[in-house]
Amino acid sequence: MAGAEGSAALVEAVRTALRALRDPRTGRDVIEAGMLQGLSARDGLVQFALAVPRDAARSMEPLRAEAERVAAAVAGVISATCVLTAHREAAAPSPRPGGASPGSATRPSGLPPGIAAAIAVASGKGGVGKSTTAVNLAVALAQSGLRVGLLDADIYGPSLPTMLGIHEKPRAEGGRIVPLEAWGLRVMSIGFLVDAETPMVWRGPMVMGALEQMLGQVEWGTLDLLVIDMPPGTGDAQLTISQKVPLAGAVIVSTPQDVALIDARRGIRMFEKVRVPVLGLIENMSVFCCPNCGHASHPFGHGGAKAEAERMGVPFLGALPLTMSIRSLSDAGKPVVAAEPGSAEATLYRDIAASLRARVQGSAPAAPRITVE
Repeated sequence: MAGAEGSAALVEAVRTALRALRDPRTGRDVIEAGMLQGLSARDGLVQFALAVPRDAARSMEPLRAEAERVAAAVAGVISATCVLTAHREAAAPSPRPGGASPGSATRPSGLPPGIAAAIAVASGKGGVGKSTTAVNLAVALAQSGLRVGLLDADIYGPSLPTMLGIHEKPRAEGGRIVPLEAWGLRVMSIGFLVDAETPMVWRGPMVMGALEQMLGQVEWGTLDLLVIDMPPGTGDAQLTISQKVPLAGAVIVSTPQDVALIDARRGIRMFEKVRVPVLGLIENMSVFCCPNCGHASHPFGHGGAKAEAERMGVPFLGALPLTMSIRSLSDAGKPVVAAEPGSAEATLYRDIAASLRARVQGSAPAAPRITVE
């Protein structure tokens, strides 16, 4: 209860501090005006939104920045994130000089200082082993001599704490979060900040704010590569990361059967629309090897991802097996690449990692642009 009571007290303290801010349109404080939404606090990390008319969002940016500053100054707050959300009815937008489009002010904010490049590991749907693949590829890249960070961007279903065996909370220094370290990686996940059984019942703006905080308010230090374990699907989180971060490319993970490949196609097309290079497609769970007799079978089919990569004109990076060692070691918080470096599975991950390293180092990250059709 102490933690819950402390969070409630911090929420009330932040709410009180925010009463000093006035809506410039009405002169009422942001609480009285009903602008404050979704205020939450957890282990000193505060997040909230200000509801504004859509057409007033640009003029409200100074108020958003001031609200974030005021909240961060409250005793006990490690860092604060405020986002603007347009839940209210908006008046008809006024004409823009020169015919500028509504989204023309959006620009990629770039990578945090010190990070040379970033790649996304994504999937069109869940359950295809994307996070397992992201973890082992990141460890393999670190083993190759790169300074690697790993960001768990799945706010609703973070899995990196379990897969990496990390059961502690990050500390803060100078108002910034220090990432945890494991298996040669610097790692950040919302799962380090909340209890494992706590559901993340957050609306879109809160998710976007959390992602921006984990990118921009974490002391990543100097990295050659940041690997972003994306949430499954092709929604707001994927678009936000593609818009905010100049990704060097994206890796798509799929199982071989048609029902998974349909969603893999959507993932590839999404990254093409936001102009992020697709570095390649990985076929996961391509073959199951019986731990008793060694017999190989193909419960999800075989070769479907390779054929799909050829059809869509993207590189095929390789096929990974479904084995007991990968599964059991992941559950134990030990990536197979680190725990059994001489195994056939580890060799496959390292081969794919070497291919990715060559592709990333051979291309400069370009700022993506959102295209609406």
